[in-house]
Amino acid sequence: MAEELTLLKNVGRKEQYDSVMPQIEALISYESDLIANLANISAALRQSLGFFWVGFYLNSGKDLVLGPFQGDIACTRIGYDRGVCGASYSQQKTLIVADVEAFPGHIACSSTSKSEIVVPIIKDGKIRLILDVDSDKRDDFSELDQEYLEKLAELIANKL
Repeated sequence: MAEELTLLKNVGRKEQYDSVMPQIEALISYESDLIANLANISAALRQSLGFFWVGFYLNSGKDLVLGPFQGDIACTRIGYDRGVCGASYSQQKTLIVADVEAFPGHIACSSTSKSEIVVPIIKDGKIRLILDVDSDKRDDFSELDQEYLEKLAELIANKL
């Protein structure tokens, strides 16, 4: 498969997800390297949906360590009990934060980030990595994003 995306113009977020998800699945279907796949997934989500920052944090066994991402420079290590990523890890669930400044313990890797969704990627009952998506707009994420990004998390977990 050619490593390029077909992007739709002037459509809503649902239509954009409906377009990009099968493209991501096809893109990673032939590649077994996790880092390569995470890098392309980050790029595809940012390019197709216009998010401010998209990336992954890998579970090191001691903390969450920055993996492939697209966007501004990010925090390199996050404790399991720190910020939105740490809270998602600790609670083992997706978190949607409408206003990161109102989230207790938020880690301000970038002052441009205004809202966030964090999705744990679980394999064999253990969180292996975290998908972190930031927006430069407040209240930019909804249950729609959660639905699609959790489907993506399942797809990634199946490749682990």
